[in-house]
Amino acid sequence: MAERIYLYDTTLRDGAQTQGISFSPADKRAIAADLDAMGLDYIEGGWPGANPTDDAFFSDRPTFSTARFCAFGMTRRAGRSAANDPGLQPLFQAGCDVITLVGKSSRLHAEGALGVDGDENLRMITDSIAESLKHSPEVMLDAEHFFDGYKADSAYAMACLEAALEGGAQWVVLCDTNGGTLPHEVARIVKDVARVVPIEKLGIHTHDDTENAVANTLLAVREGARQVQGTLNGLGERCGNANLVSLIPTLKLKLGFDVGVTDAAMARLTALSRGFDERLNRTPDRGAAYVGANAFAHKGGLHASAVLKDPGFYEHVDPTLVGNARDVLVSDQAGRANLQQRFAEMGLEIEPSREAVAELLATIKTREARGFTYDGASASFELLVRRGLGQIEDAFALLSFRVIDERRFNAVGDLVTQSEATIKVKVQGQDFYTVADGNGPVNALDHALRQALAPTYPSLEHMELVDYKVRILSPESGTAAVTRVIIESADDKGRVWQTIGVSANIIDASYDALFDAITYKLFLDGVFDRPEVVAG
Repeated sequence: MAERIYLYDTTLRDGAQTQGISFSPADKRAIAADLDAMGLDYIEGGWPGANPTDDAFFSDRPTFSTARFCAFGMTRRAGRSAANDPGLQPLFQAGCDVITLVGKSSRLHAEGALGVDGDENLRMITDSIAESLKHSPEVMLDAEHFFDGYKADSAYAMACLEAALEGGAQWVVLCDTNGGTLPHEVARIVKDVARVVPIEKLGIHTHDDTENAVANTLLAVREGARQVQGTLNGLGERCGNANLVSLIPTLKLKLGFDVGVTDAAMARLTALSRGFDERLNRTPDRGAAYVGANAFAHKGGLHASAVLKDPGFYEHVDPTLVGNARDVLVSDQAGRANLQQRFAEMGLEIEPSREAVAELLATIKTREARGFTYDGASASFELLVRRGLGQIEDAFALLSFRVIDERRFNAVGDLVTQSEATIKVKVQGQDFYTVADGNGPVNALDHALRQALAPTYPSLEHMELVDYKVRILSPESGTAAVTRVIIESADDKGRVWQTIGVSANIIDASYDALFDAITYKLFLDGVFDRPEVVAG
């Protein structure tokens, strides 16, 4: 039986420290649900009491099927009991499965950063762990600056781990906090620690400041660490954290460990990685290991010919194991296989002809060349497929729309902007003409369109736009750049879906995404099962 490695995700805290990244509570809930579906053992939600976003998230905490929900905080302050420390109270009140405490494991940092002597720091660790166990069934220590502390004073660094174990910690996690430790140093130090700390209690947490976070994690595992901490796509402060998207398949496929991720879940790894980037409005890294668009891409010539004969010549793993696909420019076989896999995920209970699949594949590649990407807009992808297979028709037809933005001073002298949308649509042979105001042009357009459709499709009253993202695809074009719009929608049944639009005109792109969002809502409601549904 394969030895078990436990996966601990810190995306919702460490990832939020990435420059330019900000998670809303809704983002956190969606990301946490995806991580749980992947089969991770621990999901750290953030730091209760640290900011309003984390407070909102913990007040409406998610329910997981496999993962344990973790609250992060720090050891008690000097000269105060853990039971009465105001910094620890929010962690105790969060009622989480796990409390993870960060504590100094370097004498230099304890004295310099905290202003306490080494002995008091040890008591802070032990007391905080022991008190936390009264409020949570599992407590662990993130030993901050452990590797630097060990190199400066190994006896004291080890004493910090022993203090945590004395307090009852189930895990002690060795942190390379500034990311400066090199692989050979990590291997040596973890090997030393594993002689004292039972490996079933030993974890590793690395940063990527020397671009060695994944390598350092793998060497730590080889020397005894049995918990691995990291983030989706390696997000994190400065240069990032160890990338779980790389570590999961490497640990499972290369080193043969049981990481708690099933084969079926790992086949969704590419979708998880790219969908996460799309949620953050970031361009996925085409060169990312395992999941990048170029990870299994082969140009024409000798390599492509060899891959077609035996993929093992130039591919270190089967791309389907991680949900990716081979891209050989002289063959579309990999594209067909990938498309068939997406059909299965969508629940399409038909077997499209080879001609239909080929036509859909050509359409998708053409649209992707224009800037469409469906990793973060699965609803638009499903509509594209179902339209191509003749399963749905448009439920309404746009005749025209006009959006006006007026910026002016109101009667009391305040500068205000007013948006107004006028739209004309045809529904089941009847023309509808409506005008609506909104908080911005897209919101006004949404209001006008749904007012026009509500008499025929009343369920649209229970749909709302919950997120709106814009990305510039050709910044070199300045104000004439092509833009990509992704809209996230939800309804009163708890369903959430994402749609996409691409155009040089941002309002036009927004309308296309909105059109798909409404169409998908009608599809979910079974409208297209009714024979009278036609646009004109």
